[in-house]
Amino acid sequence: MNPNVTTDQGGAVANAAVRKHAPPPSWRAEVMDAQFTIGRRSDDAPAIEDACRVGIMRRIAAARLRCCGLQALTDDVTLIVSELLTNALLHSGTSEIRLKLTVEEGFLRIAVSDGMPSRIAPGPASEEAESGRGLTLVAALAQDHGGTFGTSDRGATAWCTLALGPEERS
Repeated sequence: MNPNVTTDQGGAVANAAVRKHAPPPSWRAEVMDAQFTIGRRSDDAPAIEDACRVGIMRRIAAARLRCCGLQALTDDVTLIVSELLTNALLHSGTSEIRLKLTVEEGFLRIAVSDGMPSRIAPGPASEEAESGRGLTLVAALAQDHGGTFGTSDRGATAWCTLALGPEERS
């Protein structure tokens, strides 16, 4: 019998469904690494199946944050994940997108790679525009959390960092 599992007097498992959250690592650890394939676009809009994958990845990211004890960041991280994935889906023309969340030296790093070098930068959007504010929002959220926004691999990866609070570091 596993010494880490509590049993009742009859030996039945009393808390099999209750698991303690693993504390986030203090130096470097992978929280999530997911990759998905998207279909060819026949017009300006992505296929509905591909657009739905953004929501699926957002929910998986939220669950992984909870498992790692980083639930305080869930709202902002799910918004960032949604914006970065949507940006890659709409503007890259790629067939694969990768989402990676890692904890590195007191920061949560969120990175979306599409393998297509391009110019990715937050820019102004007119008041009438229905889109075009996502990267500006990501950069602002990163700054609010004591982190940064940037790109790498000649624009094939957009990323941001969020500083972990004292409760997430322990």
